[in-house]
Amino acid sequence: MAAKIFVPKESAPGETRVAATPETIKRYVKGGFEVTVETGAGAGAYMSDKAFEEAGASISTDAKAAWASADLVLKIGPPMQNPALSAHEAGLLKEGAILVSHAWANKNLEAVKMMAAGKVSWLALELVPRISRAQSMDTLSSQANIAGYKAVLLAASKLGKYFPLLMTAAGTIQPARVVIMGAGVAGLQAVATARRLGAVVEVSDIRPEVKEQVESLGGKFIDLPMQESGSGDGGYAKEVTPEFLQKQREIVRERVIAADVLITTAQVPGRPAPRLVPADMVEQMKAGSVIVDLAADSGGNCELTENGKEVTKHGVLIVGYSDLPAQTPVDASMLFARNVQALVKLLEKDASFALDFEDEIIAGAALTHAGEVRHKPTAEALSAASEGGSA
Repeated sequence: MAAKIFVPKESAPGETRVAATPETIKRYVKGGFEVTVETGAGAGAYMSDKAFEEAGASISTDAKAAWASADLVLKIGPPMQNPALSAHEAGLLKEGAILVSHAWANKNLEAVKMMAAGKVSWLALELVPRISRAQSMDTLSSQANIAGYKAVLLAASKLGKYFPLLMTAAGTIQPARVVIMGAGVAGLQAVATARRLGAVVEVSDIRPEVKEQVESLGGKFIDLPMQESGSGDGGYAKEVTPEFLQKQREIVRERVIAADVLITTAQVPGRPAPRLVPADMVEQMKAGSVIVDLAADSGGNCELTENGKEVTKHGVLIVGYSDLPAQTPVDASMLFARNVQALVKLLEKDASFALDFEDEIIAGAALTHAGEVRHKPTAEALSAASEGGSA
C-alpha cells in the first residue's frame, strides 16, 4: 500500500507559502506515493486546488482526518494550535508519522514535547547540516536569499530619496548610501540588489573571508580588527565576545550615521540575534533614514526593532518584518518545495518512508524520533523548562 503524503494549509497568520507545489507533487506521485493537499493550501502562492489535482494530488476538505492518516506531512512552519481544527496540529499525527518542517524548537518547546510523546519523527529543516551534499535541501539559504532581495526593495520604497545617482538639468542627485550588517546569504543578496538599484553599498561582517564575495558584488567591505574571527561551523557566524561586538559597533557607527539605509541580517543559529545597533546609534542617524532588521524575530540586531512592525524612532523608520519570504510567495514556495523534495528523497524506500540514522543529514535533522528528543540542545532546554516549572 502506498504511503500517504499530506500538505496542509499553513495556519500561521500571514504565511502565504506552501511546502509542496504542483511540480514537486508530480514527482511524489511518480514515486508511487498518495498525495493529499488541504483545500486552499496554495491559494496564498496563487496555486489553485485544480493545479494540484492536475499534478495528481487529492484535495481534502477534512484536514483533521488528513493529518491523522498521513505517513508524511510537509509543512513550512512548526505545528501549532489551529483554530480551524480546534486542535493542536502536533496532536493529530499518528504514531510513527514523519513531519518535515521548520521547527524553531527553542520557541516551540510545547510542540516538541507533543511530538515526542506521540512518537512522531520530526525532521527540522533548520537543523539540516551545512554540508555540500545537503545544499539542495537548505531552506534557510533559499528563503534568506529572497529576504535579502525583498529587504532592499522595501527600504527603497520607504526611503524619501532615489537609490541611484541621477544627473538632471536641475542638478545632480547623489546616490543613496546603504550599509549592510552581515554578509551571509541574505546580506549578499541585499548587496547585489542595492547595487543594481544604483546605491553605494558598504558591508560589515565578523567573518573576514566574506570580503572577497562582498567586493565581487560591487560592495565595499568595512574592515574590522580581526584578533577574533566570527566564523562558525557550516559558514554561519558564531557568537563572539561582547568586547569584539563593541569594537565592531564603534567602527561601523560612523558609516551607519552617514547612511540612508541600514539593513541588518546578523543571526547566530539557536541564539538571540547579536545587538549591533543600540538606541543611541539610531538617535544619531539622519532623519528619514530607514532600517530593515531581518533578525527581528530572533530579538533584532537593532535595540529599537519591534518584531512584525514598522516603528519610527528619532525620525528613523525601523522595519521589523519577519515574513519577507512570504511576501514573495510564488518563488519562495517553489524553492522551499524543491528543498523539501530533495530531503524527502533520502526517506523514500519502496513507496514508503524510512529514516536512516547512518545518514548524517537525517541524523542531524532529526529533532524527535520514537519518543525521544534527539537534538541535544532542545532536550536540555526542555529539561531546564521542566525543572523551572517544578521549582
